[in-house]
Amino acid sequence: MVDICCIGHITLDKIVTPRAVRHMAGGTAFYFSHAMRHMNINYSLVTALAESEMQSVADLRELGISVKALPSKHTVYFENIYGDNQDNRTQRVLQVADAFSVESLKDVEATIFHLGPLLAHDVPTSLIKDLFGRGNVSVDAQGYLREVVDKQVKAIDWADKRAALQYVDILKVNEHELEVLTGNADIREGAKILAEWGVKEVVVTLGSMGSVIYADSVFYDIPPYTPTEVVDATGCGDTYMAGYLYRRVKGDDIADAGRFASAMAALKIENAGPFSGTEDDVRAIMAK
Repeated sequence: MVDICCIGHITLDKIVTPRAVRHMAGGTAFYFSHAMRHMNINYSLVTALAESEMQSVADLRELGISVKALPSKHTVYFENIYGDNQDNRTQRVLQVADAFSVESLKDVEATIFHLGPLLAHDVPTSLIKDLFGRGNVSVDAQGYLREVVDKQVKAIDWADKRAALQYVDILKVNEHELEVLTGNADIREGAKILAEWGVKEVVVTLGSMGSVIYADSVFYDIPPYTPTEVVDATGCGDTYMAGYLYRRVKGDDIADAGRFASAMAALKIENAGPFSGTEDDVRAIMAK
């Protein structure tokens, strides 16, 4: 039994920014796992990728991260293109990996399962329901709102949302995803709708504007921490959720966990690549 288990695909990422073009591993699984690396927690990752990309798994294991790697015909291949505003990006998908299944995760035990689908088919509702019966379920909604058409990422609604969300304890969305799911552009009204559908904690990240968390009919406004420099926003949402779930499983209340997560995301955006800091680094930012 681990404290937190992340379930998601490691990707091949091509990241294009005004400064440079980089090729690297990516995906929720990658950024979330790196963010957990120096935290005082029992953590594991379940991923699925092609044999040709198993070096990514070896690299994570070398860092001390426990990884269960499932076979897949392909590895997800994303192209992310950023402009000067790091809150906006254009995305293409050049390869798609096999979905996760109830059978493939039957031997995995955790206090919190964090699901990081990258595309709509990655994690079926049947798996969400099964995991809900075994622990707390946290979901990043972004993948359920992405469909690949001719390698272009098209925005869609989550077709099975009403059936799935009743089995979700914590849901992470940004303001655009919230509007797609609920049809409501008002953050607070949208969060209330998700709560009515069964979500216990609705986490709404707002980029440079901070975040809002809604639970038990209470709104928590989490202020942003200002990075010294905006270098790379890729993986910031995953880093935020790593910090949030880490502190929640450690017993922090929602407000304290949210502030820790916000500070951790600010540290991440100052550097290219995944978060590599420690809890002390995050606390130092919070103390300022």
